[in-house]
Amino acid sequence: MAKHIGIIAVSFEGAALCYRTICQESFAIMGRFAHPEVSVHTHSLSRYMDYIEKDDWDGVAALMVSSAKKLAAAGADFGICPDNTVHRAFEKVSSQSPIPLVSITETVAKECQSKGYRKVGVLGTKYIMRGPVYRDVLSELKIQMVVPSREDQEKINSIIFDELVLGKTTESSSKGIIEAIQKLKKLGCDAVILGCTEIPLVINSGNSSLPVIDSTRLLARKALEYSLEVK
Repeated sequence: MAKHIGIIAVSFEGAALCYRTICQESFAIMGRFAHPEVSVHTHSLSRYMDYIEKDDWDGVAALMVSSAKKLAAAGADFGICPDNTVHRAFEKVSSQSPIPLVSITETVAKECQSKGYRKVGVLGTKYIMRGPVYRDVLSELKIQMVVPSREDQEKINSIIFDELVLGKTTESSSKGIIEAIQKLKKLGCDAVILGCTEIPLVINSGNSSLPVIDSTRLLARKALEYSLEVK
């Protein structure tokens, strides 16, 4: 019997894409209309942003632990959090969670390693592009992290918070991110990590000039794999 998946949601678009991917890709493995049991819990994104903007990662962790406890009470066997930015608090959350948690950043880093990538571009919120979340996990695997220029970072951060997390997608936002990827290619990157779970709404292997590492769908597939392991 498949393990019950718990989703610690932060932004609804990233969580929805992850949830949808789990269910869609289950059918080919488990049979028509079949997928593991899935529960989702989220606190208001505004509460997360209040803590993030104050650089209060203990506050972020407390919200995530609260969700993990609610998911455990609902019967979840393990949890995932389809949000890259809040993974700054992942270790603290993991140590307090009543259920095991699967890390999106470790999943992504191992995918880069398995593909043999040595230099990767990272796109995400400014907290991801300027912070230690991916830099630390990639450096452990001797993979170099490259980020866009400061100007492009501001542009991408605005696209994420002003459009993507609100469910808005525009041609201009897609174009801005595509151009940033092209610049990363010129810097010698082997691939690009979509280190924001909403970026896959507008960027994919068809419009990216670099191979795409889709953090949202990779986490969904990892959760599905974990769920189907024998208990």
